[in-house]
Amino acid sequence: MRQTLSIVKIGGNLIEDDAALHSFLTAFSELSGPKILVHGGGKKASEVLSKLGIVPKMVNGRRITDQGTLEVVIMVYAGLVNKEIVARLQALNCNALGMSGADADTIQAQKRPVQEVDYGFAGDITSVNSEKLYQILQLGLTPVFCALTHDGEGQLLNTNADTIASEIAIGLSAGFHTVLYYCFELPGVLEDVNDPNSIITKIDHALYQKLVDKGSIAQGMLPKMHNAFASLKSGVQEVRIGNLGLFQKENKNYTTLVG
Repeated sequence: MRQTLSIVKIGGNLIEDDAALHSFLTAFSELSGPKILVHGGGKKASEVLSKLGIVPKMVNGRRITDQGTLEVVIMVYAGLVNKEIVARLQALNCNALGMSGADADTIQAQKRPVQEVDYGFAGDITSVNSEKLYQILQLGLTPVFCALTHDGEGQLLNTNADTIASEIAIGLSAGFHTVLYYCFELPGVLEDVNDPNSIITKIDHALYQKLVDKGSIAQGMLPKMHNAFASLKSGVQEVRIGNLGLFQKENKNYTTLVG
């Protein structure tokens, strides 16, 4: 029987709420077995950009990353947010290792081709170094990835954190029973975004398409859902979406995606 590996992506609103972040990191540190944390930091990046007089630009829920924006994103994601999370996990006796995709050459990407939209220095993942990640996990370390990859030629790229979590889960699914968590402030995927009790507890691909066609899924949820179903098709065993209740054994009120 393969060992269970938990890959958890934490949403930006939890990062911004100190009490919620503490509760999350406590729950994460208590997860048994090997685990990997993936985080963004988009709200903090937008805040710093605004302070510097740079107007944040978003299209379809994804950031336009020009050179100035990239420099700020690197500082915020790999510096401020990542190291604070790592330090707080260490205080919880979780031996965390802060990483970007460039560290140990774990995640390579290519600059997104310009089509209808020029996303600038945004990266689309081309490979995950599963062997290197396995070695890091075998050392008893917990990788904490920020939303940055590299192209192998010296260029860092801003990469969607939901996608990073999904691709890591896929890359390690051959050696582990991989469970992918998307943890954010809402209890799950909601049928009515204004009603937190309208959780859809199970979604298959057919229902997902119906919800997309109806416009029922909030824009920010679309990348999560797209990546989640891609991961299920590529070897990931389980995908769960919800809030801190995801890590409470007695709680069943979250969304499970099935292939």
